[in-house]
Amino acid sequence: MTTALAMLRILSVGPGATLQDGGRHGYLRFGVTAAGPMDPLSHAAANLAVGNPAGATAIEVSVGGIELTTERASLNVAIAGGEFALSLDGRPLPTAVAFNLEEGAVLKIRAGAGGSWCYLAVAGQFTMPKVLGSHATHTRTGFGGANGRALSTGDRLGIERSASSQPSIGAIVAPWLDRPLDTIRVVLGPQHDYFANHQIAAFLAGPWTVSARSDRMAYFLDGPRLSHARGYNIVSDGIAIGAIQVPGDGRPIVLMADRQSTGGYPKIATIIGPDLGRLAQARPGAVFRFAAVSIAEAVAARRQEAALLARGVVVEPLVRSHFSSEFLLGLNLIDGVVGAKA
Repeated sequence: MTTALAMLRILSVGPGATLQDGGRHGYLRFGVTAAGPMDPLSHAAANLAVGNPAGATAIEVSVGGIELTTERASLNVAIAGGEFALSLDGRPLPTAVAFNLEEGAVLKIRAGAGGSWCYLAVAGQFTMPKVLGSHATHTRTGFGGANGRALSTGDRLGIERSASSQPSIGAIVAPWLDRPLDTIRVVLGPQHDYFANHQIAAFLAGPWTVSARSDRMAYFLDGPRLSHARGYNIVSDGIAIGAIQVPGDGRPIVLMADRQSTGGYPKIATIIGPDLGRLAQARPGAVFRFAAVSIAEAVAARRQEAALLARGVVVEPLVRSHFSSEFLLGLNLIDGVVGAKA
């Protein structure tokens, strides 16, 4: 059941803000990759907090930030992801939060203490047409979202609101989103035999630093230069999300949500699904190492993640223990003054 149409209006936006759902699946054989969220776990958490399916369409916000308001009607919204700085009409909000965005209120999302992506979910459905069954934006090919491009200042996004109740402000309780970067798990291959054993050891030992040359297509890594035992060209084959290519210069490249469909460099390893969002949230300069796991261990980690999501997301009404001093200082806690003789 749905109710009246609302409109999200983008007041200002930095680069890299797009509409993303769970991805455009089933078309890789035609050269169309899935796109979808850089951090699927945070994307799912925001959607679940407003009663949407985990893979529903949401706004993915980069460190460039966004400022928006709602017109025609209020909206239930939730935000989850990195430690971004959030404010509603100038008052600070927790970094993972669900609340009612009243008509005309101004929500600002800015880069904060950490993280590269956060997700704004609304209770309802975006009304723009889908491309190949999905709203996921792939800007390089012009597929999905707002006419195949990133969001721009002045955009108006129609929302067919759901009939769920209007929540009071609450903190999203999802401790599994606290994922330190220190170690990223990988399954070796599919072309790890193109590297000698000591190069595999160097790959796992690292340490690796996320390069500033990173975006939705790929994260470039700085660290030990890896050498190839059997050359660095292969017959091009399919690219899975999280695949780690090693080109001729020996610098690993992690293929992310907007990756190409095929590639001709050997892939030394593939990051397991549950750790992709952990890496995606890393900012340039972040340092980490890889750890090799078996396929059975990777499957177990994916099942554990699915079990966590199946439990749903808890939104706790804000109580005193949730208020930071910054949040309290942003509130008007005095409503007039009464004199002693009154």
